[in-house]
Amino acid sequence: MSKKNWKTGVVAAAGLLLAGAALAQSVSFKDPVGDDNGPGNYTYPTDGVYKRGSFDMTGFDVKVSGKKVDLAVTFNTTLEDPWRMGTGFSVQEIFVFIKTGAEGGFKDSPPGVNLAFQDGNEWNKVVIISPQPPGKVRSEIDAKMAAAEKSAAIVPSRVKGAGRTITATVDLDQLGGGDPSQWGYQVAIQSNEGFPDKADLLTRKVNEYEGQHRFGGGTDSDCDPHVMDILAGNGAGTPDEAELQHQWLKYECDGDKRKSGGAVKMVSAKK
Repeated sequence: MSKKNWKTGVVAAAGLLLAGAALAQSVSFKDPVGDDNGPGNYTYPTDGVYKRGSFDMTGFDVKVSGKKVDLAVTFNTTLEDPWRMGTGFSVQEIFVFIKTGAEGGFKDSPPGVNLAFQDGNEWNKVVIISPQPPGKVRSEIDAKMAAAEKSAAIVPSRVKGAGRTITATVDLDQLGGGDPSQWGYQVAIQSNEGFPDKADLLTRKVNEYEGQHRFGGGTDSDCDPHVMDILAGNGAGTPDEAELQHQWLKYECDGDKRKSGGAVKMVSAKK
C-alpha cells in the first residue's frame, strides 16, 4: 500500500470510529398511541385547553451534541401555548428520570408526581422540563424537594416546543458525563400547574372526578400516581407496553397512603 493510500485509510477509519461514537450516544424510544390514561382509567380535565393527545407521549429521544444533550419528547397532537408561556407549549410538564449507572439513587419521585421506582431502578438524575421560567422551577425545587435530591434535579438551559415535540437542552456534565446510550430512562408526563398544592412541584392533581383543571379517575387523596403517560417495556411502542404501563401504575390505597403499586422500571437501549 502506498503512503498516500495508507493515510487515506487511516483517515477513513478514524471517521468511521467518530461516526460510530456519535451514533452510540443517540438513543430513541417509542410509546404506544392512546395510553395517556395512567393506570388505564385516568381522564383529562374538562377545559378545552387540554386537547386530546396533549399528554400522550409517542416518542422520546436523547442526542449528544458535543458537551450538550438534547432531550426531545413527542406527543400525539400539535402543541399549543394557550397560557402564553412563551415556550411554544403550556399544559405539559415532563419529568425525565435517568439512571446513569452511578451507585445508589432515589426510589421516590419529586412531590406531586407520586411515583415509586422498583428495586434496581433508582434514579440518579431528574430533568424537569417545564414551560415555567427557570427561576421559578429552581425555587420550587429548593422549597419542595428533599435535601438529598436537590443536587440531582436539573433545570434545562433551553426549553422549546415546536410542532408536536418539546425539546430541552442540558449540559452533559450535569448528567455526570459518560455515554447516555448506556443509561436507563423513565419519562413521566404530567401537567404544568402554575398554582400547585403547597407540597407539589408545579404538578396538577389527579382526583376521583375530573374538573375544569383536574384529572379524574384517581382518588382525592395523594396515594395515586399523578402521571398520565410513561415509558414501558423496551420502549418500542408496541400495544403490550400500554398494558405494562397500566400494570406498573396500578395502585391500592390504605387511607391516604399507598398500600401497593405505582412503582415503575427504567427503560434502556442497552442490549
